[in-house]
Amino acid sequence: MYSELIARAKRLAEGGQRRLLGITGAPGAGKGTVAERVLRELGDSAVMVPMDGFHLANAQLERLGRTDRKGAPDTFDAAGYVALLRRIREGAETVYAPNFHREVEESFAAEIAVEPEVPLVITEGNYLLLDTQPWSQVRGLLDECWFLAPSDEVRVQRLIDRHVRYGRTPEQAAEWVHRSDERNAEAVAATRGRADLVVDGDPS
Repeated sequence: MYSELIARAKRLAEGGQRRLLGITGAPGAGKGTVAERVLRELGDSAVMVPMDGFHLANAQLERLGRTDRKGAPDTFDAAGYVALLRRIREGAETVYAPNFHREVEESFAAEIAVEPEVPLVITEGNYLLLDTQPWSQVRGLLDECWFLAPSDEVRVQRLIDRHVRYGRTPEQAAEWVHRSDERNAEAVAATRGRADLVVDGDPS
């Protein structure tokens, strides 16, 4: 399956103008892993801009009373993400994008440089196909969007392992996943039909 995904990405990169490829799916679906694999294969022809760079800062989540559900659609600067994608799509200048660092749970501004000569920009995140404003504007800015759909058992265990890796106890990780991540996963599952390609199971 990876060979098909890489071939699709290469066709986009060779189209002669700036293209945007979205990779979406529920939390733990493997979006970052797939994006990184495609990125390695395309080399200088692609750059990745993760949606997670638009997480609201922890100080803002505290102010808004949303700390206990970080990762939900309204805990991102969705309008800022849409605006950045528009600038990237125009390809007229170097665009600097933020990047999320899970080890500190914060985004660093202007960490990723998207040069105008790079033909393919890959963006990955949970809510690329959500139909509520302002998220609903994302789909029209993407030339192609893939939806990753591994088994829920595999996906949930990945999430628990990730949270443990970044400091939670196994019990805390499982509580967070089943209370917060899985609620978000339900919202993402409803967007599957808007994708150009659905990848069932992990690509191999």
